[in-house]
Amino acid sequence: MRMMAGNLFIILFIGIFTLFFMETTKEMSSAQSLQTVLDDAVELEQITLHSNSLILDRDGNTISDIFSAENRIYLPYNEIPDMFKHAFLAAEDQSFFDHPGFDMTGIARAFIVNIQHQSIEQGGSTITQQLARNLYLTHDQSYERKISELLYSYHIEQVMEKEEILELYLNTVYFSNGVYGIEAASHYYFNKTAHELTLAEIAFLSSVPNNPAHYNPLTNSDATHERKEWILAKMKEQDYISNDDYEEALDKKISLSNFEKSDEYPDYITYVYYELEQLIAKEEGYAQQLKSASNDEARQDIEIKLQERVQHLLASGITVDTALDPNVQSHAVKTINNRLSSTDIQGAVSVIDHEASEIVAMTGGTSYEKFNFHRGYQAYRQPGSAIKPLLVYAPLIDTTKMSSSSLIDAGPIRRGQYEPQNFGGAVYGKVTLEEALKNSYNTAAVRILDMVGIEASFNYLDQFDFKKITSNDHVLPAALGGLSEGVSVHELTQAYTIFATDGIYTSPKAIRGVYDMDGELLYEWPRKETEVWTNDTVNEMRKMLGKVITEGTGRRARFSTSGYLGGKTGTTNDYHDLWFVGSSNRYTTGLWLGKDNPSSLYQQSQNHIHTQLWRDIMAGIH
Repeated sequence: MRMMAGNLFIILFIGIFTLFFMETTKEMSSAQSLQTVLDDAVELEQITLHSNSLILDRDGNTISDIFSAENRIYLPYNEIPDMFKHAFLAAEDQSFFDHPGFDMTGIARAFIVNIQHQSIEQGGSTITQQLARNLYLTHDQSYERKISELLYSYHIEQVMEKEEILELYLNTVYFSNGVYGIEAASHYYFNKTAHELTLAEIAFLSSVPNNPAHYNPLTNSDATHERKEWILAKMKEQDYISNDDYEEALDKKISLSNFEKSDEYPDYITYVYYELEQLIAKEEGYAQQLKSASNDEARQDIEIKLQERVQHLLASGITVDTALDPNVQSHAVKTINNRLSSTDIQGAVSVIDHEASEIVAMTGGTSYEKFNFHRGYQAYRQPGSAIKPLLVYAPLIDTTKMSSSSLIDAGPIRRGQYEPQNFGGAVYGKVTLEEALKNSYNTAAVRILDMVGIEASFNYLDQFDFKKITSNDHVLPAALGGLSEGVSVHELTQAYTIFATDGIYTSPKAIRGVYDMDGELLYEWPRKETEVWTNDTVNEMRKMLGKVITEGTGRRARFSTSGYLGGKTGTTNDYHDLWFVGSSNRYTTGLWLGKDNPSSLYQQSQNHIHTQLWRDIMAGIH
């Protein structure tokens, strides 16, 4: 009885709606009245479609596909292959370009079938109706939903061009297995773009949306093939393809090649996510808001908004172009893992192309997994003597114009209760700056910081990207790396690039640019150059850092190369941290070794593991 009442109601509604539409199309004023009614009764919300985002390496290769529940790659109308349009028009809506959003003939035909079966067997839905259902309504099989669908469809046709409707439809239609739209479906099932598919493959894919569960190619391909043949017949019937095309497509073998989501280089990708958040924070004002936040609660609210903004962008189909060099990254990861994975020692590396000021590789720890604690940029440790070139020697040369051959007193020094010692308690007298640095004399370093002045030296250091160095660190022990929170290996490596760039610092970045789906640039880091030291200062520093490798504490870091090599070791109290940071003509690379729960690496230090690892990494990328 309810079925009969529903049938009578839908007949009545269709009749009234048809007459109303016919009358209102006769007179413009009536049409405007109908549109006013629809504007009030049917609210078309702003359409926001999730689309896949990509992270690319320096050569434009995809290294990470980013999508959540909706796997979609949006294609604008002019990039949608004509054969896909023809397949769906032939199979789903042959009068699409003529009807006002609904097809009364199709509805009547479906109604007769439903009467015969005493159930809702067919819907008679146009492409516009299906779009309305996908975007604004549910998929419930009810007459109430069907009536809403008609109203929404007609309204959509009034505010959108036919091409816009077809574009949206082909990007929102569901292809089973979490895949939406023809481009994502082409990638998922055939590992090709939509433009690369054959006619047979297009007809095969176009079969799925009619009933995604029944025509799922992975679980019921026989049914999919059967409907494919039906679609090809419809395409021939509508003169979209010739008889030869039809016969050839029928005989064409379909071979699925399931898509595998790209998610390579987890160490580097994790850092890219972090840098993307920093870039958006800077460009959209969140960074300034965080800086000005009055309390922790306000700061937390801003951080939540920033993270939501990042997720919104990632769901909009952006492309993040990076400087990753896959060969350098793979070599660095392999070298660290081969040496350390069987131990409880952790290691992290940052490799920077200092001429381009780009981060080409970064590791997060041994056997690193994506989004875990990243020791490359999140681990803050005491830098030991590796801080001396930046905080001690370069400021001295820059302010006094001394040279590497100038003498400095390396004898005992006491300032208040502070009395630093050299390694093994050794006592020295007057030595050259070169000797003091290459042999890492602590007494000389503290005396130099005292001579230059703590504030003057930190004024130099503040021009780099050290995030956790504060006024609390402005003390003499800082000359030996005694900092309250320390530095990350990536921060230290960034700062060391200045010894290869004539004293001009440009903050190295991983992200080259962020682009929207149309290829328009959304964000890029502004290139800001800061002259920290004079060219003469850098030349003297390069001489001394070169001697560290040829004659000093970094001799085991040396490898055969025709270009420059220079760097500095670092060891902290009780051998908790081992460092080496240095440059060749092309790369500046920093290495840190330690344990998550700090304990002595004395034996490893004696075996020069840090300098040897640095050498192995650098030799393998030159």
